[in-house]
Amino acid sequence: MPADERFAARWESARASVPRFLTAAPAPAGVPLPPGLALRGRLATGARRPETARGSGSGGSGTRTPRSGRGGGPRRAFERARRAWDRPLTAYYVILGSSLLITVLGLVMVYSASMIKALDISKPATYFFGKQFLAAVIGGGLMLIAARMPVKLHRGLAYPILMVTVFLMVLVQVPGIGMSVNGNQNWLYLGGPFQLQPSEFGKLALILWGADLLARKQDKRLLTQWKHMLVPLVPVAFMLLGLIMLGGDMGTAIILTAILFGLLWLAGAPTRLFAGVLGFAVVIGFVLIRTSPNRMSRLACMGVSEPDPEGGCWQAAHGIYALASGGWFGSGLGASVEKWGQLPEPHTDFIFAITGEELGLAGTLSVLALFAALGYAGIRVAGRTEDPFVRYAAGGVTTWITAQAVINIGAVLGLLPIAGVPLPLFSYGGSALLPTMFAVGLMIAFAREDPAAKAALAMRKPGVRWKTMRRRVKKRSSGER
Repeated sequence: MPADERFAARWESARASVPRFLTAAPAPAGVPLPPGLALRGRLATGARRPETARGSGSGGSGTRTPRSGRGGGPRRAFERARRAWDRPLTAYYVILGSSLLITVLGLVMVYSASMIKALDISKPATYFFGKQFLAAVIGGGLMLIAARMPVKLHRGLAYPILMVTVFLMVLVQVPGIGMSVNGNQNWLYLGGPFQLQPSEFGKLALILWGADLLARKQDKRLLTQWKHMLVPLVPVAFMLLGLIMLGGDMGTAIILTAILFGLLWLAGAPTRLFAGVLGFAVVIGFVLIRTSPNRMSRLACMGVSEPDPEGGCWQAAHGIYALASGGWFGSGLGASVEKWGQLPEPHTDFIFAITGEELGLAGTLSVLALFAALGYAGIRVAGRTEDPFVRYAAGGVTTWITAQAVINIGAVLGLLPIAGVPLPLFSYGGSALLPTMFAVGLMIAFAREDPAAKAALAMRKPGVRWKTMRRRVKKRSSGER
């Protein structure tokens, strides 16, 4: 072995026998070292390898690639959204937040859309807004009560609510007690400026009673027989429909029919049975429409863009005008032109048109997104529960709110006939707002009844949170730091 190599080997063995921080001494001058030893010697003396620019190369030892878990890409944002949606309390917060936002925005739009109508009938500009605000306060109390009630109590209220509703709907048809508004005999006078429409409470009554009936039959395994699935659910629903149609309210009858079909669908009705009931309802609806010139005129106004010379389709055409003049962001809150007498019912059935005119496409899409979130959260509550009553009731409420919103907005857009139904939680009308807010409280109660949601809510109590979040450390002596 040459002398230089023997000296290098001795030098390496000597460096290995001393601490690492003492090996920074350079090798003797003039002594060549092997490549590996030379590299270690440069690193020990503090020399650093030249760094390559980040992202400048695709390979090599000096290139640093960012970790895939970091960054704000769309895939990571989607994963975060998916994990957030899978949390136990997501449906609870979505139902509560979306319903409150729709109600608050509806109060603002009711005030903006109704001020000219109020002044036109010699009332203060806040006349309709004050009545709607009072109904929203009462409805908020009902929603809070319903959200705090246990499921057993909701089931216990099913039969009393149904009997009281049927009694009030019969009372509407008694001459001298019932009132006629816009040609429909479906109102009760309560004194002063207040009126009550019992058919709006019929939707809630059918959902609670039907859900309790189907849940008890499912527990007894009777829903496999078609007669137990139809009787007495369909006859009672047809009785409610008959009382509503006696007053001439076709729009509420359509919503009640949608609720009935939603309950049958959730109960697992066979396709032939479902199609048979649907066909019977279509035939009855066709006969009722053909025998009424008013309903035929509403059907003929689908898709029109201009009123006819005789004044027909005036409301449908001016609803399209209001939406078309809104643009992207609208003319501004309170700056609507159509509410100055051109558009009938600007604060009730066609409040969505005024929203599009004043808030533009951005405002209407926001309203649609809130209703979509509320409907999707209701589907989640109905799909994740093991309680059949909760599944039927949550599915019925979701069907009610979603179908009514689709029918109202479709009529404003000219895609459906004008049915005369309000936009849920949004349009003016205390009789429609009160049962709807109680139904929202019902869904909140169901979302809270989920076992995972119960555990998450229990962890948020002050005492439990302090015990679980407190750090447990050993006691130290006074001199120990």
